[in-house]
Amino acid sequence: MQLDILAFGAHPDDIELGASGTLIKHIKEGKKVGVVHLTRGELGTRGNADLRDMEAKKASEVMGVSALENLGFRDGFFVNDEEHQLAVVRMIRKYRPKYVLANAVTDRHPDHGKGADVVRSAVFLSGLPKVVTELDGIVQSAYRPDRVLHYIQFMPIDPDLIIGFDEEVMNQKMKAVEAYSSQFFDPNSDEPETIISSKNFIESVRYRAMDMGRLIGAPYGEGFTSEKMLSVNNLSDLA
Repeated sequence: MQLDILAFGAHPDDIELGASGTLIKHIKEGKKVGVVHLTRGELGTRGNADLRDMEAKKASEVMGVSALENLGFRDGFFVNDEEHQLAVVRMIRKYRPKYVLANAVTDRHPDHGKGADVVRSAVFLSGLPKVVTELDGIVQSAYRPDRVLHYIQFMPIDPDLIIGFDEEVMNQKMKAVEAYSSQFFDPNSDEPETIISSKNFIESVRYRAMDMGRLIGAPYGEGFTSEKMLSVNNLSDLA
């Protein structure tokens, strides 16, 4: 199955928080989208890995993605080395997406920057024929996506690109985020409080999207950065 977009996240819920509006919008337009979590989020203060697996499945169903994978990297301790790069290369060559979305290049959680680095490295390596990978005993063909975009997460980063979307998409994004009920605001929970379990944090998901949308004259939006220069064919392509 070839996908149009393949989104990577260091933890289950990274993609939903940072890029699910964009994914949902493109799915509604008929694009095929896949999600790959690098870890199971097992070091999270609230919940556990098995619960987060179930939440990730629920979130993927809310978004309507065509594929959901988890590479099982060690939460907090994975590194940008050959083993981890090749695991990501296998996913890129398996799904052959035109676009790859990855974690923020720098953020409060160190796994986010590491996730950005390992995916960025793997995208380049995936295009080299002499980098040999196999999946289910079959040698994979080299393939390199057209572009890698990094979504914005906890820390504010000036975007190079903003994707706008409407209220319907925003509401679906919130349902995908709220699928991770173990992680976010629940007044009845007796689990330890964290920086993302506050009422203010879950409310910030909507008002941050509103602020991104404001910058481009859309109801809501999500921002991305790109190391590769963005281009258009002519001025009429500019929104």
